[in-house]
Amino acid sequence: MTRVISEDVGRFSQHYPKLVMLVTAQAKGKGNAMAVAWHTSISFKPPLYGVSVSPKRFTYQLIVDGKEFGINFSPFEAAELIASVGGSCSQEIDKFQRFNIATSKPVKAAVPILEAAYAAYECKLVDDRGYGDHRWLVGEIVAVHLREETFTANAIVALDKVNPSLYLGDEHYLTAAKNTIRRLDREVYGKR
Repeated sequence: MTRVISEDVGRFSQHYPKLVMLVTAQAKGKGNAMAVAWHTSISFKPPLYGVSVSPKRFTYQLIVDGKEFGINFSPFEAAELIASVGGSCSQEIDKFQRFNIATSKPVKAAVPILEAAYAAYECKLVDDRGYGDHRWLVGEIVAVHLREETFTANAIVALDKVNPSLYLGDEHYLTAAKNTIRRLDREVYGKR
């Protein structure tokens, strides 16, 4: 294989695939959802989750105004919904109505929780910092919604029950195949 080295970074999409999810927010009587692939857990105590959002997005303003947001992990079967939500302008339409998105009642935050999500977090905004052309929003998870049957006893996604949505970049979606899982114990492999 030929290795290519370039100082022209371009879109630097080599870090894909990533788990794609929908961020939800609500403020001043308006709600929205947007597709996001740039996100991660940050801390166990307190439970913190971060998401990268462009300040140009309507959802960003809703999060800033409402001081909270939802993280919704949807199955691969919802990839068309994720693409529809990600590809439409929320200032022009009500995405929940337009795409017939059912929501569940939140417990601690006034944010839409998607009924179809196999897991969702209600987050209270604790930090908002700018990095380049995006904002890094950190939320403390104050409530967790999950479909118990989609997780193992060890809290691992049960791939025989749910197919997580992965984003490959350039509008391509895929999912993980359950027969490709290998458990490699770091206690064993770290001592080799």
